[in-house]
Amino acid sequence: MASVRKFEKVLIANRGEIAVRVIRGLRELGIKAATIYSDADRRSLAVLLSDEAYRIGPAPSRDSYLRGDAIVELAVEIGADAIHPGYGFLAERASFARRIEEAGLQLIGPPSSAIEAMGSKLESRRLMIAAGVPVVPGGESALASLEEATETASAIGYSVMLKASAGGGGKGMRLIREPGEMAAAFRATRSEAAASFGDDAVYLEKYVEQPRHVEIQILGDHHGKVVSLGERECSLQRRHQKVVEEAPSPVVSPELRARMGEAAVRAAEAVGYTNAGTVEFLLDRSGEFYFLEMNTRLQVEHPVTEMVTGVDLVRWQIAIAQGEALGSELDAVEPRGHAIELRLYAEDPFRNFAPSPGVIERLRLPEGPGVRNDCGVYEGDEISIHYDPMLGKLIVWGADRGEALRRLRRALQEIRIEGIRTTVPLYRSLVDDADFIAGNLDIAMLDRKLEAGELTPAHASEHTDLTLIAAALEHGLRQSRASAAPAPEGGRRGHWREAGRRESLRGGGAWS
Repeated sequence: MASVRKFEKVLIANRGEIAVRVIRGLRELGIKAATIYSDADRRSLAVLLSDEAYRIGPAPSRDSYLRGDAIVELAVEIGADAIHPGYGFLAERASFARRIEEAGLQLIGPPSSAIEAMGSKLESRRLMIAAGVPVVPGGESALASLEEATETASAIGYSVMLKASAGGGGKGMRLIREPGEMAAAFRATRSEAAASFGDDAVYLEKYVEQPRHVEIQILGDHHGKVVSLGERECSLQRRHQKVVEEAPSPVVSPELRARMGEAAVRAAEAVGYTNAGTVEFLLDRSGEFYFLEMNTRLQVEHPVTEMVTGVDLVRWQIAIAQGEALGSELDAVEPRGHAIELRLYAEDPFRNFAPSPGVIERLRLPEGPGVRNDCGVYEGDEISIHYDPMLGKLIVWGADRGEALRRLRRALQEIRIEGIRTTVPLYRSLVDDADFIAGNLDIAMLDRKLEAGELTPAHASEHTDLTLIAAALEHGLRQSRASAAPAPEGGRRGHWREAGRRESLRGGGAWS
């Protein structure tokens, strides 16, 4: 049985909105929050809000947020009890988890053995088959040659998906509909797998036509208990990257929810999983579901589960890492109402999602009943070219899906982000789309609609033009007022940012 220990200080090995989310969770528990930052993030919101902040390196992530040895060394030096990895960067690196364990610190996440087991798609397939979890028909070993790939595909039956064993995030995947496509796809997938993951092992699965992507949130403690907290619908994706998520799924019945939850618990138990994790499934049109992968960390989309269950997942992550047992209140959690999340990116959705770095000149986030903002930026903040372009997430809750959609539409009318391009105009079109409103979703739907131009209505560009004109007029007025009356030394915004940063760095100092 795990002993319970109280953390006094936690180092957050991440940046952006997830670092802010974890800081808030730690603060509510009376635990000191320490953050790391790169040169590009010196004045980030996470740094401003943290109790202590430490420079970890220059802007490129390989020289800063991916420096696992340096991060663990820093945690030991500052007297941290644990490290929260957030998501992305080192969050699913078994080697990073092992470094933390070897240093005598606690990872706020699963053991390195579970991360390693689920990090290989082939190994996780074998484990799931042994645990009785449904998997997509396909191979159980890496393909040694093009000839073996061709023979395996013929045995499975086209169409097939060629996948990198170490893949993730939509990389290392090719759809092959006929034998003539195999040779080029095999070479390209192995090359991409080697370049992206340092492992060129690939395998084949049967392609499931127009499936939905439905995932189950689980929690596991150090006392042998694992619970399911229900599902999230994550089918709205762009090139296999999630864009919109909701809970519960519009098509999952209580009976199907129970079966998927039981399968997810078996999957977690098969690898001795502890802490928060997500078991992802493909759901076909007949209602059959198949194991896709397990994400051994907190998910970007965790807020929708929090909104419909009332369970604070970050709080439970910390509690489990401290050795606390899962309570009986988590034994039969059912969703209440409906929640939808939009990922807000600094990208131009109508110019092939081109990145849009720059300074946020104006930021007004929506408020009111049922609205939550998980944001990692502030007005005057600079969006760097070095990292993922996600600014934050807009989450709404309603008593049912209809009310959630109405609140989402209202929130999108209120939000203003100026100075950079964002994906907000795309979402304003999406909330009026008939298929989205009806919940007729699959993982390729968004790509189809974007390619067909269905989500670029005339009013989208007109609205953007009006917004830009209004922004220009307001900027001119501000300039006129500024020239008429001298501002305090340093300017109000600059003074606040510097003062806030000095306060956040008190007791921290710089470290490299």
